[in-house]
Amino acid sequence: MSKAPIDRLIQPVNKFIHQEYTSGIVLFLSVIVALIWANSPGAESYHHTWETPFSLSFGDFSFNYPLHIWINDGLMAIFFFVIGLELKREFMAGELSTLKKASLPMVAALGGMLVPALIYVMFNYGLPSIHGWGIPMATDIAFALGLLSLSGNHIPSSVKVFLSALAVADDLGAVLVIAFFYTAKIDFGFLLIGFGFLGVLLAGNLLGIRRSLFYLILGIVVWGCFLFSGVHATIAGVLVAFTIPARTRIHEQEYLQQIKSRLKRFEVAIPLHGPLMTADQHEIIEEIKGLSLDAQTPLQKIEHTLHPYVAFLIMPLFALANAGMHIGSNFFSELMNPVSAGVGVGLVLGKSIGVFGFTYVMVKLKLADLPALVNWKHVTGVALLAGVGFTMSLFVSNLAFSDAEHVDAAKYGILLASLVAGTAGITYLRSLSKG
Repeated sequence: MSKAPIDRLIQPVNKFIHQEYTSGIVLFLSVIVALIWANSPGAESYHHTWETPFSLSFGDFSFNYPLHIWINDGLMAIFFFVIGLELKREFMAGELSTLKKASLPMVAALGGMLVPALIYVMFNYGLPSIHGWGIPMATDIAFALGLLSLSGNHIPSSVKVFLSALAVADDLGAVLVIAFFYTAKIDFGFLLIGFGFLGVLLAGNLLGIRRSLFYLILGIVVWGCFLFSGVHATIAGVLVAFTIPARTRIHEQEYLQQIKSRLKRFEVAIPLHGPLMTADQHEIIEEIKGLSLDAQTPLQKIEHTLHPYVAFLIMPLFALANAGMHIGSNFFSELMNPVSAGVGVGLVLGKSIGVFGFTYVMVKLKLADLPALVNWKHVTGVALLAGVGFTMSLFVSNLAFSDAEHVDAAKYGILLASLVAGTAGITYLRSLSKG
């Protein structure tokens, strides 16, 4: 098939986007830009940019928030929506679909959440900052999987599957922590309205409605209700995701038979002379398109569509808006702050000890088996990479603290710990090929 000039121009871009590690690279570059901007002569403009007010009004309802709130509560709701789609897919037909499959990564994720939280509490016991115990509990999927893909071809694919399942289970835990422990005062009126619209979405699913626009419009309404209710609006993203249809209208064998019959019809159709096609050929192609839509699940279609926007727009924009902090001459002394120390040690040591330790106990008690081709050295590498907690940790730090001093202290710990954990994990995994 001949390629148009525009296809040849964008082919390198498409190839870059579809590499496993590229979203991690873009996220890392966003962090670097944020740090340079926040420590440059234009540092004041960095903070003013994200405080720029932006408003939307619908009748009596008005959304008037600074730009960084739109990013953290609005765009990040889409990020959590995609996480919800991923969770539903994994629960239905992935690595969390059966108790046997789910037990090891879910228990490993539990260990990777409990131990870091306990370490943070040890550093901040009796202090007002103890409320930040949820910050070191999360693993950043994009960074962790991106680093794993850079570890070399000798790493079995089952290691990636194990890390992915662990990270998805970790995300589920983070969502529950946010919902139950980092939610402000609740307005039950708006919350009930939000759940009412969630019921409408579920009814639409049961009735067979598969139009993305239906779920988009009502999903935005649910998001607004949750925002006004006091429950963090990103939770709405996860709940709406679980209402998206996840079944096909046509089975694989029937799809193949229908496609084959239409291909035969297309093959014998008398073509026109020139670039155009006949009305019959056009109708056959439209039928094939309709069959292909029926063979897809709306869940996977939406997830596939949104993933590039989340990976290459929303997450980098979130990093740009939240990673910027002033790094002064007191940087290393600031790391001794209980918040920085609790977050840093929790992510680097707590994650490693929790993930490896809980995995070891499960296997030794014969409650689960290591995935095929995965050995304890691989588990050690995965446990190290789990300490990369960038995106979700930054997100939770903004929920946990209201004062800038504690937020900045948490950022110090998150950035340094993610750098140490990522470097240690990739270095260790790459060294395995030499052993």
